[in-house]
Amino acid sequence: MKKIIISLYAVATIVLMVWGFYQAIYVAPEEQTMHEVQRIFYYHVPSAMVAFLFFAVSLIGSIGFLGFRRSRAVWAQISDAWALAGAEVGVVFCTIVLITGPLWGRRAWGIWWTWDARLTTTLVLWLIYVSYLLLRRFAAGPQVQTLAAVLGIFGALDVPIVYMSNRWWRTQHPAPVFGGGPDSGIKDPAMLAAFGWNVLAWLAWGVLILVLRYYVERQQQKIAEHEAQEALNA
Repeated sequence: MKKIIISLYAVATIVLMVWGFYQAIYVAPEEQTMHEVQRIFYYHVPSAMVAFLFFAVSLIGSIGFLGFRRSRAVWAQISDAWALAGAEVGVVFCTIVLITGPLWGRRAWGIWWTWDARLTTTLVLWLIYVSYLLLRRFAAGPQVQTLAAVLGIFGALDVPIVYMSNRWWRTQHPAPVFGGGPDSGIKDPAMLAAFGWNVLAWLAWGVLILVLRYYVERQQQKIAEHEAQEALNA
């Protein structure tokens, strides 16, 4: 039954992604200033939004692990699995942001990269969570999960800084599309629809990968626990 549900969800996700692509490339009108390169927006901004969401999942999982590690071992491991899955999927989407951003910047600014507050804080966010994943992959010992949880919480503190950076400081990065002022927002209904469909599509894809990665991590945890128990019995 689970396989059927996951398969149906995966098919729905693929349909959403194809529909979002169609909306962004063929339905949404060409922007008057940036022209065709503006279509990167339909992937850049949704990827950033979804990355923030999954870093929040990692944050909650990290807090849960620290809270349950001495009292409820099973809950602690479940929280840790969500923390790792959220960090991994968040890094994937943050990488997309860091790739699509310079593609847009090359056309808008004439350069691939500038040490702008928004760009720099996003790069720092990516580096923190890549460090988190490297710690989980290559470090060993009983304190790895605890150290990773602390690092995950520390990394999540950068998310609001990234979000507020072009409000707090003068940056080359465009002003906030939503909530940035009286002239902010997407005025064209077709553009707004294309944006919304792509947010939904990339969120659906991210949730699918998140759940699958959580399941794999939980299975690995159970295998490790079983092997440890066998070693003690021996």
